[in-house]
Amino acid sequence: MPKRVLITGAAGFIGSHLCDRFWEEGFDVLALDNLCTGNLDNLAHLFGRPRFTFLHHDITNFIHVPGELHYILHFASPASPADYLRMPIQTLKVGALGTHKCLGLARAKGATILLASTSEVYGDPLEHPQKETYWGNVNPIGVRGVYDEAKRFLEAMAMAYHRTHGLSIRIVRIFNTYGPRMRLDDGRVLPNFIGQALRNEPLTVYGDGSQTRSFCYVSDLVEGIFRLLLYTDYPYPVNLGNPEEVSILDFAKEILALVPESRSTIVFHPLPEDDPKVRRPDITLARELLGWEPQVPRQEGLRRSIAYFREKIAVA
Repeated sequence: MPKRVLITGAAGFIGSHLCDRFWEEGFDVLALDNLCTGNLDNLAHLFGRPRFTFLHHDITNFIHVPGELHYILHFASPASPADYLRMPIQTLKVGALGTHKCLGLARAKGATILLASTSEVYGDPLEHPQKETYWGNVNPIGVRGVYDEAKRFLEAMAMAYHRTHGLSIRIVRIFNTYGPRMRLDDGRVLPNFIGQALRNEPLTVYGDGSQTRSFCYVSDLVEGIFRLLLYTDYPYPVNLGNPEEVSILDFAKEILALVPESRSTIVFHPLPEDDPKVRRPDITLARELLGWEPQVPRQEGLRRSIAYFREKIAVA
């Protein structure tokens, strides 16, 4: 019989790609989402196929899954600033109550659970690049704290279950990831820039654009997650992201070069509160533990993403 995996946040950007990968690998996939930010269109191609079931459910409530369950991937959470600033309490609840329910289910089923954490646990980092051993520089009462602290609590609770109950856990700290199925209104820099360029609107750069980010294509991230869950028993956080760093201003110029028909210009707005100045993963551990590193060059990933967003805008 195929192994059964439950994926929370399954209708979201990363969650839906995980559903694809595990279904293609022969798993029986249970996809769970309350659709507060997810979109069923991301899963439409899987509906009606064998070994795929969608469950509409809020994981801050008790989760009932009959039968065997071998793996849980906990990816439910608002993840973009636009979402968690709009839903701060829900973000904290899914990080705390939702994580508690998922860990309890994993314990009851004897399942291995992989939990999605984030580079945001490092806050506005004083260490660069960021290693897993860095404890972070987070403002717990700032507007971004609802997301940062929800994920830090998720990690702490997962480790408590591991140490107290011997639960088999994995923790992935995800750095900026992009690709098809991101929402145009996501609020993050990549869909913002691409959407603005395709609509001939000014590209909005915050501050002077000198702050840096690193962007990992979604297929590379999914590969790293797959290896972390199935090829190791390592219970501590692992960074997954692309260490190739670019300034936001240079990134805006890259997007405009890849949309040559765009008449967009670049405009500058004040920097949001607690916006990180630098963000770049140290992936030494992922290389050593998983034999993993990103394979898709940024230019190629951006071309695929622009083609996806171009189609979405045309349909709209």
